[in-house]
Amino acid sequence: MSRQQSDHILVTGGAGYIGSHVCVALLAAGFRVVVLDNLDNSSPRSLERIKQITNREVDFVQADVRDADALDSLFKSFDIAAVVHCAGLKAVGESVANPAAYYNVNVYGAMALTEAMAKADVKCLLFSSSATVYGDPDRVPIDESFPLRATNPYGRTKLFVEHLLNDLADGDPSWRIMSLRYFNPVGAHISGRLGEDPTGIPNNLFPFLAQVAVGRRPHLSVFGNDYPTPDGTGVRDYIHVEDLAQGHLKALRFMLAAQDSNAIPRALNLGTGKGYSVLECLAAFEQAVGHELAHQITDRRPGDIAECFADPQMANKLLDWRAEMTLEQMCQDHWRWQKGNPNGYEG
Repeated sequence: MSRQQSDHILVTGGAGYIGSHVCVALLAAGFRVVVLDNLDNSSPRSLERIKQITNREVDFVQADVRDADALDSLFKSFDIAAVVHCAGLKAVGESVANPAAYYNVNVYGAMALTEAMAKADVKCLLFSSSATVYGDPDRVPIDESFPLRATNPYGRTKLFVEHLLNDLADGDPSWRIMSLRYFNPVGAHISGRLGEDPTGIPNNLFPFLAQVAVGRRPHLSVFGNDYPTPDGTGVRDYIHVEDLAQGHLKALRFMLAAQDSNAIPRALNLGTGKGYSVLECLAAFEQAVGHELAHQITDRRPGDIAECFADPQMANKLLDWRAEMTLEQMCQDHWRWQKGNPNGYEG
């Protein structure tokens, strides 16, 4: 079987929050999935849950994406048609405090992966990028033509990787590459069996809200209420993780079916096209939980911006994809996951 005919998809970081939902979508669509994950910020139990949901196995390789020998061995062991690269560090605040780790894992990890792919002649790559590459936009909504000017180390590592991938594609048209610029993934699988389970103190709003609701945290800290937004708190485009997973599936199918690599856009936004403030999300989560949640206003967080939401029209048109889930559904599904798994996968 040629690589173009193979149905094996490698998902790096496939035991993590987004990667596990992508695995479910791929398996449900008939693909076979190989997961590479070092389990630094994920649990092998997520792979067990994937099997429970889909009644299908994934092949699992526990290794770091920077491990060249492990990558070479994996590509020799499996006939991989394409790679979905989700592995990496992803917290803005943490990246400000420890930028070297972010460059090491995110940039060097992408370099090691693409070198191994080239060696194995696997040249179809879907990259998990981020809306942080846009930095502080002049206006919203943000489309793919906006200037790229990341304002924090995390965003800059994503931007560096996008430049790397674009240079690869420019130098060798046999590469099929697309970067998906996520806005803010939230929610959980409708079964309540898969969800976000960060190690340590959550860096993102929804997992923190969920841990306050389940009693693991005393209160939510709202980082700043003096932004130029309707209620003074930061506004973001929150997208349900299952909508995001369907975006990956449609993007991958588009890439595999393309007759010419020039027909593949280098980057696409995946978002809803609507922004919600921190306080709006708090109110919606309280509605899902059924009671108020303790919160306090604190100083702005380094690297944060006031407002960020997508213009997703290109993905809507090109992939026939759009985000379907409402903020209420995002909160309900996220709460269902946390309530059923109060200590995450370990509980």
